[in-house]
Amino acid sequence: MFHWKIRISHALHCSLSFFFFINPRPIRKRRRPHTSPPSLYLFRPQPSIYQPKAKMGCDRWVMLVIPIIYALSNVSGELKRFEQPSKGDGSLSFLVIGDWGRRGAFNQSQVAFQMGKMGEKLDIDFVVSTGDNFYDNGLRSVHDPAFEESFTNIYTANSLQKQWYSVLGNHDYRGDAEAQLSPLLTKIDTRWLCLRSFIVNAELAEIIFVDTTPFVKSYFQDPEDHIYDWRGINPRKHYIANLLKCALRESNAKWKIVVGHHAIKSVGHHGDTKELATHLLPILKANNVDFYMNGHDHCLEHISDTESPIQFLTSGAGSKAWRGDVKQLNREGLKFFYDGQGFMSVQLTQSNAEIAFYDVDGKILHRWNAFKQFGDHSSI
Repeated sequence: MFHWKIRISHALHCSLSFFFFINPRPIRKRRRPHTSPPSLYLFRPQPSIYQPKAKMGCDRWVMLVIPIIYALSNVSGELKRFEQPSKGDGSLSFLVIGDWGRRGAFNQSQVAFQMGKMGEKLDIDFVVSTGDNFYDNGLRSVHDPAFEESFTNIYTANSLQKQWYSVLGNHDYRGDAEAQLSPLLTKIDTRWLCLRSFIVNAELAEIIFVDTTPFVKSYFQDPEDHIYDWRGINPRKHYIANLLKCALRESNAKWKIVVGHHAIKSVGHHGDTKELATHLLPILKANNVDFYMNGHDHCLEHISDTESPIQFLTSGAGSKAWRGDVKQLNREGLKFFYDGQGFMSVQLTQSNAEIAFYDVDGKILHRWNAFKQFGDHSSI
């Protein structure tokens, strides 16, 4: 049973790094996933937009060393905290993208191009990745060429040469999950920063990144033909309990944002993640979190919580989208849904937050504003 006596705070690595075992058994060889060429992705049917009318081996030994480094750096019990300065005028802007890494296929390159244009226009400070960074089965090792082929060589615009803060998705756990956490990738591309759970203090905003994949029971109980890299996770209940206990703390930040891979609420293919609705959502509500941002469903959407001011924002359309895969369009609180490719931007000031969603051509599909006065919570 989980305990909810928690105060908003440093997301904690807790015991994430303490479960490291040397398994002498060889790693099962996986078949290299087939990647379809971009030409096979036809634009029929056309994407639909819902928007209600506004109311006014060697690698194995290498990876045994790196997690120990992370463990030693987190024995203090607090999640790693990164300082991200805001602009000179105190404002902050960033892009959010998820479910993208396909070596440029399925319009990943086109989305990246539009991100570069918008990143320059907004003078973004950083980029947030909501997970499923490399398809279909994560990275094979820190030496996997997919890292450069799907990341470095795709997001080449000058405006995107900023820090990328990333979490792991379920597809990332199907490969060598520890590889994406390795500082060796940062030596290849200095923009890359990925941990299981961590916190970014951006002065104006506090952004807490939460590792949501271990919450989902089906990955453990019914993995189908997939092999998940659960090093550092088992025992699962202990991992989740520690993460929840240390997830949030009291914060003086004007805006409180939580990022995870899985949706708490969604009308897309996967729908709501019941484990997050049960265990994480009550904490977000209790601590006045403004936005929960996620990927997982390959779409763009905005849902307002009917019981709190929390806004659920899905940006999981970085490459392959799922046309027509939608349910409950009449769902209460649904502000916007789009089943095509695209990304999201966030602009923050002391008194205003502006969220915008863009398609693969850079067209704004949905724009939404929230306002704050002094220490008040956001209001639409």
